[in-house]
Amino acid sequence: MPAPRILLLTLLAMLGFAGNSLLCRVALKSGALDAATFTSVRLLSGAMMLWLLVSVGRRRPEGSWPSALALFVYAAAFSFAYVQLDTASGALLLFGAVQLGMLAAAWRRGERLGRWQAAGLVLVIGGLLVLLLPGASAPDPLAALLMLGSGLAWALYSLRGQGTSDPLAATAGNFLRATPLALVLSIVLLADARWDAMGLFYAVLSGALASGVCYAIWYSALRGLTAVQAGTVQLSVPILAALGGSLLLAEPFTPRLALVSVAVLGGVALVLRARAAKR
Repeated sequence: MPAPRILLLTLLAMLGFAGNSLLCRVALKSGALDAATFTSVRLLSGAMMLWLLVSVGRRRPEGSWPSALALFVYAAAFSFAYVQLDTASGALLLFGAVQLGMLAAAWRRGERLGRWQAAGLVLVIGGLLVLLLPGASAPDPLAALLMLGSGLAWALYSLRGQGTSDPLAATAGNFLRATPLALVLSIVLLADARWDAMGLFYAVLSGALASGVCYAIWYSALRGLTAVQAGTVQLSVPILAALGGSLLLAEPFTPRLALVSVAVLGGVALVLRARAAKR
C-alpha cells in the first residue's frame, strides 16, 4: 500500500478515535445517558452502518468472536471510565495502555526499533509524561483502571486486525457479534438505565461514524503499519482529544498542552517517516 494512502487512512482513523472520546464524554457528562446504554447504542449503530456498507458491496460480514470480545471489552470499559474522567486524561490513559500492549506484542514478535523510530517513540512518551505528570490531578482510581483495561483490549483488537484481508467485512462481523454482548450488559444494568434524545444522538454518531466507519479505515491502515508504528501513531489521539475538549467542552487548554502537542505529533511523524524510508 502506498505511503501517502497509509498516512491519509491513519489520519482519518485518529480523528475518529478522538471523536469517540469527545462524543462519549459529552453524552455522559450531564448524567442524562448511562454508560451501558451508550455502549449498546454505539455498537448497535456501528453494526447497522457496517452491515449496510458490506451489503452494498455484496459481501458478507466476517470477523471472529475473539476480536468481537476484545471490541466489547474496549467499548464497555471505555464508556464506564468516561463517567468520571475528563476527555484528555481518559484519552491519555487509553492510548498509553494501547502503546504498552503494542510494544509488548512487537517485542514478542522480535520486532526492534530503528533509530528514527526510537527517537520518535521517546519524543512521544516524553511529551505525554510532561502533559500527564507535573501538576496533573490524579484521576479516579477505578475509572483509570477501567480505561487502562480498555486500552489493552483495543491493542489486542488492533493486533488481530493486522492480517485482515477485508477490513470492512471483518469490522462488520466484529460489531455484529459484539452488539448482543452489549445488550446483555444493558439488560443486567437495566435498573440504572437513563437516556435523553441528545445523548442517544451522540451515541449513534459515535457508533455509526467515529466507530464503525473509522474502525474499518483503521483496519485498512493496519495492513501497512507494524505493531510499533500502530501503537505509536495512536498516541496522537490524546492530543487531538484534548484540543477538542478545550474547544467544545470548555476544558482547559494551556501553553504546556500546545508544546506537548508539537512533541507528540512530531514523534508520530518520525515513526511514519522511518517506515516510508524503509519502503
